[in-house]
Amino acid sequence: MEFDFLPKLPKSDLDDRTFKDLVDECILRIPRYCPEWTNFNPSDPGVTLIELFAWLTDQMLMRFNQVPRRNYVAFLEMLGIRLQPPAPAHTEVTFYLAASLPTVYQIPAGVEVATERTETDDSIIFSTDRPLSIGLPQISHLLTAETDDAIPLMLYNRFANLWTRQSDGRWEGREQTIFSDRPAPGNSFYVVFDAEQPIAGNVIALSLSGEAATSTGINPDYPPRRWEAWTGDQWVPILLQEGDDQTRGFSFHELGGSADSLQTADVVLHLPQRFPVAQFTTYQGRWIRCVCTEPQRHESYYTSSPRLVRVAARSIGGTIDASQCRVIHDELMGESNGLPGQSFELQSPPVLPRRSEEHLLVIPPDGLPQIWQEVQDFADSRADDRHYTLDSLTGRIQFGPLIREPNQLKEQVHLRARSTVGTALPIPTQDAALTMQGEPAATALDRQYGAVPPRGSVLRMVSYRTGGGQRGNVQRHTLRIVKTAVPYVSQVVNHIPARNGADAESLDDAVLRVPRMLRTRDRAVTPEDFEALTQQAGQGAVARTLCPLHHGNAPGSVEVLVVPYANTDNIVRGIGMRPSELAITPPLRQQILSFLDERRLLGVQVTLREPEYVGVAVQTEVGLYPEYQNPQAQQIVLQRLRTALYRFLNPLTGGMEGAGWPFGAPLYPSDVIGLIQGTEGVRYLGTVLLFELRRQETNWVRSLAPNNIVHPGPLGLICSWADPTLRSNHTISLI
Repeated sequence: MEFDFLPKLPKSDLDDRTFKDLVDECILRIPRYCPEWTNFNPSDPGVTLIELFAWLTDQMLMRFNQVPRRNYVAFLEMLGIRLQPPAPAHTEVTFYLAASLPTVYQIPAGVEVATERTETDDSIIFSTDRPLSIGLPQISHLLTAETDDAIPLMLYNRFANLWTRQSDGRWEGREQTIFSDRPAPGNSFYVVFDAEQPIAGNVIALSLSGEAATSTGINPDYPPRRWEAWTGDQWVPILLQEGDDQTRGFSFHELGGSADSLQTADVVLHLPQRFPVAQFTTYQGRWIRCVCTEPQRHESYYTSSPRLVRVAARSIGGTIDASQCRVIHDELMGESNGLPGQSFELQSPPVLPRRSEEHLLVIPPDGLPQIWQEVQDFADSRADDRHYTLDSLTGRIQFGPLIREPNQLKEQVHLRARSTVGTALPIPTQDAALTMQGEPAATALDRQYGAVPPRGSVLRMVSYRTGGGQRGNVQRHTLRIVKTAVPYVSQVVNHIPARNGADAESLDDAVLRVPRMLRTRDRAVTPEDFEALTQQAGQGAVARTLCPLHHGNAPGSVEVLVVPYANTDNIVRGIGMRPSELAITPPLRQQILSFLDERRLLGVQVTLREPEYVGVAVQTEVGLYPEYQNPQAQQIVLQRLRTALYRFLNPLTGGMEGAGWPFGAPLYPSDVIGLIQGTEGVRYLGTVLLFELRRQETNWVRSLAPNNIVHPGPLGLICSWADPTLRSNHTISLI
């Protein structure tokens, strides 16, 4: 490893002799040790041997005058630098019940779910982070509004005198419209749930009854409405897919039965995990709503309001956070021998960041169990402090060492301690120094940092989590195996991909990290400080950061752009990576902001956001060498070209150096030409056209790049992915 990033300070060689100096010195000593040797010409075999050994010695001196990598690593250890363990991926898993339950049901924390095991790959295990309560949703109010305001101010209770609440919790009565007689965009239908029931994160089936084939004038395949839930600060969508709305937009179309019969169908809604109790006007509870929207794809609109005669709700499952890890409980580590500095190793490293319930339990032979505390080091540990250190990467637990200190050091410490109180004391004698703080004279020079478990004590790790790595960034709908027996659960699935998983830090990464850490000294002042501390706060989950200087920021505010790690397997498959896969998850955002909040200057406001991603689609023609003209070889070359483009135009793997496309760097046709010409089998290529995809509100718009150059902007990043509906695929034709 070359440490070119280190400052080039003047260095003094420990031995400055050159090859010529060594040869001359040996020849000068020949008359003394071998006077009969008189021929010193270079052709003499003896001189040849002298030159050979002089060359070997010169190579040794060259290494001797350098600070080798091993010494650099030793310096890192002296500074207390440790390699960071892998970061676990996070996702949400949804448990579906076999049937609705009559009471509140709780799924405990630590339930393991996994991907399917194949012949080549082991299953990837995730564990739920906390318990999941599946409640009994009780509808307390049914309301309507003319507009879809973020904070409803005008609510109408049309159902008050027409409907009654039954003993089983359902509401029913005379047929009632849920929108205006002539529906308009923004008309809203609110369902308010009782605040007492724990239904946050639940999957509920909202059972609606109405007349079959109601003439509402819409296309049932594309109903102009959306379902939302209030999270305390915004309304979020809760209808996962159109197939979950069996009412077909309240039309009850193709449900069977006669046209004038009453039909009942469910709308399956996935409530957010943050689902607090809120009060709008005089109504209080947990709120969801259905909003009438503008039709899309030139579809028809509601000509009349849908009408309902019955509404009921039941929970059929729930969603909870999960991390890529396994939880190890009550691991026996061994017995203490009573000696300082002893160490033990956990059986399943690496160890993920500890939680409050994860600690070491020491059981003395004749005492009560003791909970010991993990510390970063023993610098501030006294002899009676029950402290230990844990290396997250290796799983090595170590207890406090016994350090022999010079007597002069103890005298200086004694003098400094006495001088702070302003008392003039004589310099203590050696005997007095040996008996300071009541220590025996025989052990006064030995200081114990941290307590040592008594001899014969049993050591147990109550619990710890192991796992992490980039392989945990699995795609959605891949976690389907329940490895822990959970009653009443019929299936489990992750509807969103797992993100933020990262491998353990390598030594090369640590060598680059330490200079930044020493420069910032755990304080965020300069833009470089914010970038380095943001990556440190991510605990391996943050791939890249950028803190732009004076880029439209208000005084006292700092903006940091964050690119998290994500699964790059789709690049190899020729699919690319969507910008949504690089989104900052709420847990990661909170983790980084909490970390920076303790290290920023007073009054500085820190905001995190994602870069402005700009999609790129390449269209070109290539000609192959004659030996690649058979169909199979042609498909292989085309697949390699598409994969190379998706890898090159990527925030994580793109760019010339393969470390991610640079912030603000434009894409020129020559960049694509150089990449394609370096691919095996390509002889020549035709015109290269670049198309850019930019986000406009919630949609992506594709257009030909101006002057055939894609400019992502000063804070933008180029990305590429395959989506036939957006025409974002790379199109490569054969000439």
